[in-house]
Amino acid sequence: MTFAPFSRRVCRLRCATVCLLLLALPLPVALAQPAAERAPAPSVDTAAPKPAPYDARLLRMAEIVGSVTYLRTLCADASAGEWREDMQALIDREAGAEADRKARLTAAFNRGYRSFAAVYTGCTPSARLADKRYRDEGATLAAEIVSRFGN
Repeated sequence: MTFAPFSRRVCRLRCATVCLLLLALPLPVALAQPAAERAPAPSVDTAAPKPAPYDARLLRMAEIVGSVTYLRTLCADASAGEWREDMQALIDREAGAEADRKARLTAAFNRGYRSFAAVYTGCTPSARLADKRYRDEGATLAAEIVSRFGN
């Protein structure tokens, strides 16, 4: 079994994250259904919006991105800031004006970031291995979200 060079694996995960940003969102109900089948508009006193079916996976993805961001920063990787920017773009795209959803995604990112900050204080071989494993899990998760819930 051969492995792609390190930079191609990073690129694949970043591409999967971008695909998640662009493709994983289902069409709004008004666009997905013909006009005759549209549900009536919700009333103003409606409770919190119903969570998306992929929210649990998306929260895990946010934790993974938080962990990778910390590990990349710890190991002085030039792309560490890009991971945070990608996560912010994902939060903006997914949460929109939903303050509760935005807070949950932000908390998941911070949880992932802090969990590694509590363990690693220097860039060690085990920190690099954890980074690789989390990026692999994130790429798998992003591909699953896109293939299962994408349009």
